[in-house]
Amino acid sequence: MKSSKAKTSKRGPGSGWTPLQKGDLVEIIAPGSSCKPEGLHGGLKFLESWGLTPKLPHTIFDKDVICSNTDENRFDHLREALFSEDSRAVWCVRGGYGSNRLVPELAKLKKPKGPPKLFIGYSDITTLHTFLNKQWGWPTMHGPMIDRIGRGLILPKELSELHDLFFGLKDSITFKGLKPMNAAAKKAGEIRGEVTGGNIVVLQSTIGTKAPWSTKGKIVFLEEIDERGYRVDRLLEHLQQTGHFDKARAIVFGEFVGGKEADGTNRIPAIVKRFAEQMPIPVLSGLEAGHGDMQRPVPFGTPSTLSLGSRGSITIASGAKKASR
Repeated sequence: MKSSKAKTSKRGPGSGWTPLQKGDLVEIIAPGSSCKPEGLHGGLKFLESWGLTPKLPHTIFDKDVICSNTDENRFDHLREALFSEDSRAVWCVRGGYGSNRLVPELAKLKKPKGPPKLFIGYSDITTLHTFLNKQWGWPTMHGPMIDRIGRGLILPKELSELHDLFFGLKDSITFKGLKPMNAAAKKAGEIRGEVTGGNIVVLQSTIGTKAPWSTKGKIVFLEEIDERGYRVDRLLEHLQQTGHFDKARAIVFGEFVGGKEADGTNRIPAIVKRFAEQMPIPVLSGLEAGHGDMQRPVPFGTPSTLSLGSRGSITIASGAKKASR
């Protein structure tokens, strides 16, 4: 397979986020669900151990029907975090549910002047990734959230990798040992393009909204948790029938956690296998990211190179720029 290059979005000079330095302010927000106090407090101490200064709303959590706070308050927190001139990053506390409810108001805003901020989260936060990547042209980071780090659920080697990316000690991350799942993925070659994706349920929910998911010319990353086989099949089939994979360059599956049937069986591997065999573009699996124990960061909206063959690998640029302050 010949090397192919995707057209990247036009962000202009200096469009990457600036690597963190000790003393930098990091905005902490909860656009979806809340977490227990120990998760939040542990996460704040973790940031301080890196020499960073966490900044969070005084009323980050409050009463709501289902989310961490009212729509109005969560949107105000998100807007303040994205537009504040004294902070360098925005890190989400948790996923859960609620980010999609903020998109209509977010779509009314013009993007901030100056370089993007480092934006981190996953799961429900996938909605905000799709918006920031497509509407504002910001690169973002699918990565572990404050609550999970605060509860000590991220491996030290993964935290070290995260640190090196965020502080500019590394400018890319490589995932090796990807398994080719169809004939197209077994042909030696390279595919170049930005990575997009995240949680498949959330991605499907963006269709027809003001934060629609775009896969044209992209390498698609997918992950999920606690969805049974038939539901995963429905999601993949819907995305295929709506044309979301027609102009994608490749698909790489991350972790699909849980999803067992009542009898204890798991149909997801067979469903993903059938899907892959029907696809004309390369499909691979084994990327160490998602809701499972392995939560390595996956940069979105940055240049990447996917190597194909008997064992695949992908190298993704962090999205950081080198800049003096």
